[in-house]
Amino acid sequence: MHRIDLNSLRQERLKSLEWKNIKPRWEAIKSLPNPSNIQIQLNDTVEISMDMLSDEDEKNIYNCAKLIEPWRKGPFKVSTTFIDTEWRSNLKYNLLRPHFNLKDKIVGDIGCNNGYYLFRMMEDNPKRLVGFDPSSIPYCQFLFLDHFIKSDIVFELLGVEHVEYYEHKFDVLFCLGVLYHRPDPIGVLKSLFKGLNVGGELILDTFMIDGEEEVSLTPRDRYSKLRNIYFIPTVNALKNWCYRAGFEEIEVLAIVKTEHEEQRKTEWINTQSLTDFLDKENQDKTIEGYPAPKRVYIKAKRLKK
Repeated sequence: MHRIDLNSLRQERLKSLEWKNIKPRWEAIKSLPNPSNIQIQLNDTVEISMDMLSDEDEKNIYNCAKLIEPWRKGPFKVSTTFIDTEWRSNLKYNLLRPHFNLKDKIVGDIGCNNGYYLFRMMEDNPKRLVGFDPSSIPYCQFLFLDHFIKSDIVFELLGVEHVEYYEHKFDVLFCLGVLYHRPDPIGVLKSLFKGLNVGGELILDTFMIDGEEEVSLTPRDRYSKLRNIYFIPTVNALKNWCYRAGFEEIEVLAIVKTEHEEQRKTEWINTQSLTDFLDKENQDKTIEGYPAPKRVYIKAKRLKK
């Protein structure tokens, strides 16, 4: 089987912290205060409280957080700084929470962004938490948060294509909002399948279109102003992709239309958001005329080698 030298790849990816646009963020994180008596609350907002800080320290925390925007997943509160992220990720997490049990499990979050879901998962007492995301700014956000939380989470600057080559297998893999960004969705699902232990579970969400047919929408140019959206399947087409990858016992957990309550522009992002992606006259259509974003959440199992 083809192998990948993950250690060499890790070292190469870490060089991104020295990039011209990333290094100031990394330097700001290294200059954060080191307060005592830190307390963590893993609620809808992940809250980090600490002993009374000076005004200078509070300003340092706020300025650092602003420097490493855009903040997509959250929300977080770090001392007096409330980071009102673009996505109210607690809505997705709370929807999925009744459908998994992570106690003593080896868990991976593929496309983990800044680690919001991983931090929430700590309350389940998993055996190990590993996040995969090759992007430098979300990694800086994770480092910013973990400077205070001091978790045992392993953050890998790796992508979904590296999961099958990882040093160990997983009992549960989360792959939330990744599949539609990949031009080979069945290949991605095969990689996830190979990354699971026998008996392991995949929890996945992706864009979908309505219909009973086993078909997929393939945007010609952009979908919701995004070029990197390749395939948007019906639920039956998605199930077929999972079967072809080797999964069994595929269960639809929920189908949810993306609403402004969940995704919206805030002062913590410097880009557009859902309102800008939809047709101004018809909120059921994207600006390109495609069906507005709707997600399907599924659970699938690896039952054989």
